[in-house]
Amino acid sequence: MGCRGIRIPGHNACLAHVDPAGRTTYLGTLSAGADIDHRSTPFTHHLLSELLNALRDPTTDLPVIGRARFDGARFDGEADFAEVTFKGPASFGEAIFSDYGRFKAAHFASKATFMAAHFMDEASFQEASFADTARFMKAKFHGAVWFLEAEFSGLAFFAQATFKGDALFERSVFTDVRVSGAIFEANAEFHKATFRESSRLGPFVCNGVVDFDGAVFEAPITVETAATSVSCSGTRWDYRAELRLRYAALDLQYAVLSAPTAVTFHAVPFTHLGVPLPEEVLSSRRDPSVSVKSVQGVDASFLVLTDTDLTRCRFAGAFHLDQIRIEGRTTFAPVPEGLDLPRRIWPVKWSKRRTLAEEHYWRAQAADLPASSPQPPSANHNWQIGPYHGDPARTPDPEDVSAIYRQLRKAFEDAKNEPGAADFYYGEMEMRRHSRNDTTRAERGLLHAYWLLSGYGLRASRAAGWLIASMVTTILLLMGLGLPQNSPKQEASGTVPAAGGRVTFTIDKDDPQNPTHDRFTSKRFEKALNVTLNSVIFRSSGQDLTTTGTYIEMSSRLLEPVLLALAVLAVRGRIKR
Repeated sequence: MGCRGIRIPGHNACLAHVDPAGRTTYLGTLSAGADIDHRSTPFTHHLLSELLNALRDPTTDLPVIGRARFDGARFDGEADFAEVTFKGPASFGEAIFSDYGRFKAAHFASKATFMAAHFMDEASFQEASFADTARFMKAKFHGAVWFLEAEFSGLAFFAQATFKGDALFERSVFTDVRVSGAIFEANAEFHKATFRESSRLGPFVCNGVVDFDGAVFEAPITVETAATSVSCSGTRWDYRAELRLRYAALDLQYAVLSAPTAVTFHAVPFTHLGVPLPEEVLSSRRDPSVSVKSVQGVDASFLVLTDTDLTRCRFAGAFHLDQIRIEGRTTFAPVPEGLDLPRRIWPVKWSKRRTLAEEHYWRAQAADLPASSPQPPSANHNWQIGPYHGDPARTPDPEDVSAIYRQLRKAFEDAKNEPGAADFYYGEMEMRRHSRNDTTRAERGLLHAYWLLSGYGLRASRAAGWLIASMVTTILLLMGLGLPQNSPKQEASGTVPAAGGRVTFTIDKDDPQNPTHDRFTSKRFEKALNVTLNSVIFRSSGQDLTTTGTYIEMSSRLLEPVLLALAVLAVRGRIKR
């Protein structure tokens, strides 16, 4: 009474409720490869074992089923379909597996349907093979599910499926797979999986790590996911690929790119069938931005990064960084905020610019900062420590960082991105200034002067400040020492021959006298200002000066035009930015 199970042939009850004699009679009519229909039938572990034993092939001693219909069935004990061969279509639509669902090494020769099936505990499809379409649409896996080394020769549908535990597809082979609308509440691991013809993977949501480490994509692919983390270490893309991500921290180290590969931040939530995917499951993330953790070991000539956060990205070890494309609203690590006080005689405020994570790691190492939990650089007033902090051999040195800055600067210049190129030129010069291996002491001295006077020709305010300070100093020195006490007056002298004849006159003036009093007057200031302004543009002022004043003017005419040129260069650089 109340059982919805399909009645077995010749009886008025399902297999679970038929009398023992009737069950024995029915099972006796079965043989390997027989078609069975047990929709909505409740199964215990013992009853399922009896059914499968009746379907064993005497040659292999393994169950072989023709067409299998288990739609709506309920498996209250362990459902053990390990090594079962389904020669015909197998349907488990809306079936409920209250215990362990075991399909290890099962072979589905035709279509396999698990649409809206519920796996209340763990499930295993390890080494299972699907020769035709496999439908897991809207299926719910409440525990971990293993598809390790499974092979999907046909289309694999996981659309709108829900995985509450880890979903493990390690070393699986997919001809074509669809996971649009799927929700992974834990990790989705496709470690060393192979995707042969899939053109699109997603959109789906994963509140954990989407692991593509060592995976191989043998066809053009578009991956769309909102995930906590996406790991593509050693992943191989044989054709064009695009990763449209939200929330994710992406790791691309040692990935093999054989064609253009784009990583893009997807600004709005993904939708499936016009309905936004629920991102509430991403409990640990609030900012939907996409960050890239590493491109180490990657041939960056095929890589395009758009609207990504590169604050913690490690570029060391990448190839062809001068050909990388970095576009859109890309974020790099800023310098520490506020004043730098420890171990310094006077406070230092770092000039604002975009920096690489490797420079943070080296400066933190050089400053011997204490190890602590990594935090975003903008969250504190120190340089950010690296993953190998305390180990100088594994921390990039100034020579390595300078090479990275130089390559990225060229990439920005080729893309006509002047602001990025300017900041990376500054970073390159900073690393050269601190390098003791590739930069000589004399060159470091010149770089220190270039940095101090104009910020490598990029800090207009610094260059203008030095120019103004130099001019003020020149004015004060001229007023105090350079201008004579009184302007020398010309005097004419001559003699008239006694016998008459031609009169000869000699015009001369006294040497300028050093000032002794009233040095800082408005009149002397006006003269000193005139001399200084004229010296900036290499024109003589025509003013009589003392010997000291002459040398002051010569120094001014040499130094101040250089400072003016640096200021103009810096202003030009700021305008181009």
